Amino acid sequence: MRIVMLGWEFPPFISGGLGTACYGLTKALDQRGHQVMFVLPRPVDRSKASHIRLLSPDGIPVSSRQPVTSTNGSPVQVGTEDLVEHHTTLSTGTHQFRSAKFVGLPAHFSSPYGDGSGVGGRTTGKFRTVRTTQPDGTIIETVEEISWQEVHEEDVHHAKAIFAAGGSGAGAHYKGDLIAESERYARLVVALARNEEFDVVHAHDWLTFPAGQALSRVTGKPLVVHVHSTEFDRSGDNVNQRVYDIERRGMMAAMRIIAVSELTKSICTRRYGIDAERVDVVYNGIDADHQAPSGASIQSKDKIVLFLGRITMQKGPEYFIGAARRVLEKVPNAKFIMAGSGDMELRMIELAAHYGIGHRVLFTGFLRGGDVDRIYRMADCYVMPSVSEPFGIAPLEAMRNDVPVIISKQSGVSEVLTHALKVDFWDIDEMANKIVAVLRHPPLSQTLREHGNLEIKKLTWEGAAKACESTYELAMAGQAELMIG
Repeated sequence: MRIVMLGWEFPPFISGGLGTACYGLTKALDQRGHQVMFVLPRPVDRSKASHIRLLSPDGIPVSSRQPVTSTNGSPVQVGTEDLVEHHTTLSTGTHQFRSAKFVGLPAHFSSPYGDGSGVGGRTTGKFRTVRTTQPDGTIIETVEEISWQEVHEEDVHHAKAIFAAGGSGAGAHYKGDLIAESERYARLVVALARNEEFDVVHAHDWLTFPAGQALSRVTGKPLVVHVHSTEFDRSGDNVNQRVYDIERRGMMAAMRIIAVSELTKSICTRRYGIDAERVDVVYNGIDADHQAPSGASIQSKDKIVLFLGRITMQKGPEYFIGAARRVLEKVPNAKFIMAGSGDMELRMIELAAHYGIGHRVLFTGFLRGGDVDRIYRMADCYVMPSVSEPFGIAPLEAMRNDVPVIISKQSGVSEVLTHALKVDFWDIDEMANKIVAVLRHPPLSQTLREHGNLEIKKLTWEGAAKACESTYELAMAGQAELMIG
């Protein structure tokens, strides 16, 4: 099957679980023989490209004066000086992609939530590929800019039609002019992929829904949207109306919808008016055989309790700090690590100081790569107190690193985990009691570790890929019926 995959995160460009999910699913689909073209709305930042190497066919450079062509040889009308190389090989970490292609497109944002790794800059009107040849012959390419005047007017019309609300700006908890960036990305996707040969469009989360709609409308191929999070998860009941509208239009336009949990499926049906028959639940997976770095344990009598995630309302950081205050009354040698960044970070620092526990709470800032595994392996207990968590990959990562986990009952991952302690996010007393139990009772901790490690082996990306295949088949059958009708 040939799949155009649209997502705004992919390692090493990640701010949360979406990038991890996109990587795991793409790798599994690739291993199962599918052809995936993954389109990412940001150029490859060569300073952070240690996890991704883009290789041109046979490692041979292509002249930057060559016209842009799709993989079937058809010209893409974005200007005769412009070039996007559709790569046949993408080497990520120790995994070699067989047929997946990766395209990085211009974007002025790094993440909706701002992890500090933005691209920045302004559009000057040209679209080109910059190549850097490494000592080993590897060619790293960066797509930088585009001339909007040379994109087909029809493509622009279809992309713009998706944005009936017009204007710009997202919610206060988002970074930058994301709605305008989403429109810009939609134009690029249609211009680059309209002449590609593919069977289905798979769009991840709201920023790529408009691009998926526009590409589906231009090509007649079925659209599958993958809901990893909704505006109600991110903002509670104080939703940004324009983001909600984009989400709802995307779900309504899709032939099939993938939700990461039954919790998310229920939000899609209740809050967005989606027919439950059109929604398939596909749980995220985990690379259980992942090798974590060794030698990262700390020599200390302190008991380490870890929070890892965006420090935002959705993740419930204030409940973690509240529970920490209670735990320290019974386990004075406990230390609490808040790993991540977000709009509530300063408030949490102030809250810890207000409670008089500032000296027992460490804020690390945003972590990536090997630092994530290292901090897991330092921990005696991982806590995810999310207010609304569509799935939650972090607890699986903690379990993979042999760490007992305590998770919010208001999370999708609680639907699939048995050997994890569960608590209502708002019940800080019960959360504290469970933390104390794990820290004070080694048999409980050991049981959670052993059974948790066995449990995550059943949650694989291959299983998720198989489920997605079924969704693709339903989408293509539905599209065929629509065309006949």
